[in-house]
Amino acid sequence: MAVADLTLEGLVHDLNNVFQTIAESAELLEEDPRWEKLAHTLQRSAGRGHRIAHSILETNRSATELAPIIENASQFCQDYLECANGPKMDFCSEIDAEFRLKGDAAGWERVFVNLFLNSAQAGAKNVRIRAQGSEIVVSDDGPGIAVELLPTIFNPRVSTKSIISGLGLYVVQSIVEQNGGSVMAGNGMAGGAVFTLSL
Repeated sequence: MAVADLTLEGLVHDLNNVFQTIAESAELLEEDPRWEKLAHTLQRSAGRGHRIAHSILETNRSATELAPIIENASQFCQDYLECANGPKMDFCSEIDAEFRLKGDAAGWERVFVNLFLNSAQAGAKNVRIRAQGSEIVVSDDGPGIAVELLPTIFNPRVSTKSIISGLGLYVVQSIVEQNGGSVMAGNGMAGGAVFTLSL
């Protein structure tokens, strides 16, 4: 095994130790009813950290189910908004039972977490996910995307908010393209942002 591979494995190992410590601390908090909700949020976040760390070493490119990925991503978004005292967001999904994604689940979870948080930061209250054939459409009821931003929306550091890093949608495009797909941004006929992932 190459030195770089050993270094990467060591990094993933150390990260997993960090996430395990967070999970064990959350178990202690869970014993106190006052902190039970926060404990569950920490446990889910630690679980997400484990999945991302595992995906770094994941070489299996077999198909993975979409529905659990959407569930994990929407739960993370809700946890994030609650911890940040943000508004509640509702999610509605219509996913074909046979719909599968190429690539590891943790990478795709990052895609949808970034899309959902983008909607939340824009002020959306509802997000809809529709997956059929070889296409996934994520739409929201926010203010939509300014027309002048559409051509560069996936570029690094492009953001409608100065306090946001502007890397979320760049990460989305990078992961989708790594898995042989493409993503387009637009606005719905009745308003709101629409992201179309073609796989």
